[in-house]
Formats: sequence, structure tokens, C-alpha cells
Amino acid sequence: MCLKPAKKSVLPTMAEAEQQSGSTPEDEACAVPDSITFMVPKKEISMVSDMGKWKRSQAYADYMGFVLTLNEGVKGKKLTCEYKVSETVEKLLDLLDTLDRWINETPPVDQPSRFGNKAYRSWSAKLDQEAEALVAAMLPADRCAAAPEIAVYLKEAVGNATRIDYGTGHEAAFAAFLCCLCKVGALRVDDQLAIVFKVFNSYLAVMRKLQKTYRMEPAGSQGVWGLDDFQFLPFIWGSAQLVDHPTLEPRHFLDERVVNEHQQDFMFLECIKFINEMKTGPFAEHSNQLWNISAVPSWSKVNQGLIRMYKAE
Repeated sequence: MCLKPAKKSVLPTMAEAEQQSGSTPEDEACAVPDSITFMVPKKEISMVSDMGKWKRSQAYADYMGFVLTLNEGVKGKKLTCEYKVSETVEKLLDLLDTLDRWINETPPVDQPSRFGNKAYRSWSAKLDQEAEALVAAMLPADRCAAAPEIAVYLKEAVGNATRIDYGTGHEAAFAAFLCCLCKVGALRVDDQLAIVFKVFNSYLAVMRKLQKTYRMEPAGSQGVWGLDDFQFLPFIWGSAQLVDHPTLEPRHFLDERVVNEHQQDFMFLECIKFINEMKTGPFAEHSNQLWNISAVPSWSKVNQGLIRMYKAE
């Protein structure tokens, strides 16, 4: 994990949120106490033994609560369904468009090594310079002091400039970035569908472009024993979308015709399409864990199993 939970986090506990008023926990998930102190996070997870501290932390509970709330929100819904797009969501899409434009402005350099193009470091350096300003533009006027803290998660969400790699820890940092925006009131409860279907899906598109343009290595990949080289959350939320679908079953994602026909509606199938484009050979060999999932009888069981797997990994 690349998450760097601070000792005093921007994230209040779910219990605190519930106590702040008579509203539902979801309504109060975006509330942050006036007395909160913002601070730049520092790395707290350096070795395996630190994982116990992380899993017992307030930040872990809030992070998983955020992931699971969005999981419930997208159940049975298509990417192409109608939903509200708020001003903050529009600003986030503009931010991601900026990152995409910087890729176009920073082409790969000629180098002996096929993987890990060093031009990525120039692209990453630009984000390091601009991140706080980009984040400040998202925040309510009275929460601008949070920008240095929240910007760390944005910078961590796009890969590692030293190793030129990207993986699920970086993806988790982006989810934490979105969670923080919710906690300071920039994103609201009625932004749930837009967070997943607009913002996160656009983030995935930029990350895939980064991976292909700069030939980034998978960070901490488990090879055929991992779910995917780069992503995890879109498989969770994507399987939630397909819960109780009248015709599509888990076995169908092995059929490229079905994937191509429905990938514009379902995040899970969009991920499978990307894998099919990037990898060659039998699916059971290059993506064994996903191939095993195709034998699960229902999307509900797939979703539950992926959540357990995510917590374990």
C-alpha cells in the first residue's frame, strides 16, 4: 500500500460523523469538524509488521467505509445511467484532463530499455509542482488549509517516479484522495455515482494511458497469482454493477464478443477488455485468478469475494 495515514487525519471516524447530527451516516460522511488540524502525511507503513497498526487505525476504517459505501451505491447501475454531475466533479474531470494533456506534452524518450521510459519522471515532476494548486481549486474556501495534506494522496496516486511503476497501492491513494475531498465537504453524498462512473473511470483512462505511453512496470505484482497487474477497485465496483443482472453471468466475461458488446456499460468488462488488449495467450494462463472467478455462480458472490480478497491483500 502507498497510503500514508497521518497521525491526525483529515478523516473523522464514522461514529463521529454519525454523532454530529441526527442525519444518516452517509449524510454526515462528508462533514469535518471545524477544529480539525491539517498536516502533511508521512509514511507510516514501511514493513509487514506495520500492517497491523494500519488495519487498526481510524484511517483504515474510514477508507474501507468509503469503498464499501460506493460499492453499495453502484449496485445494479450502468456506467451510462443518468446521475448528477456537480461543480466539484467537473473540476476533478478538468484536473484529469490536465494530467492527460501533460502526457501528450511529454512524449517518451529514446532509451535502450524497453520498459520504464524516463520521460515519465518529467511528467511526474510537473504534478509534484502543481498538485497543491490543483487540489486547492477543488476545496471550499474555508478548507484551503487542507490542500497540502490532500495533495500528497494525489501525487501518490499516479505511480512511483523512481521505479517508474504503478499498482494497486497507487490506486488506493487516489481513492483516499477522493475520500478526503468528501470529508472536507468538496464532494457530497449525492456525488456517489459520479465519483465512480465519471471521476474514477476517467482516472483509470489516464492511468492506462500512462502505463502504455511510458511502459510502466506493475508495482508489487503477484504475477498470475494476483487479480490484475495494476487495478483492483474497478473489479469490486464493476462486479457490484452486475449484481442481479438478468442475462450477464460471471462466466460470460471470458467471451470477447460479450465483453466488447457491454464494456461501455460495466467497469468490470471494461477492465477485461483492457487486459485482452494488453496480454496475449490463453486467458487462464495470464489472468488465472480472474479465470477462476468466472466459475463463481453469481455476481453477488464475486463481489463479496473480491471485497474479502481486497482486505486480505
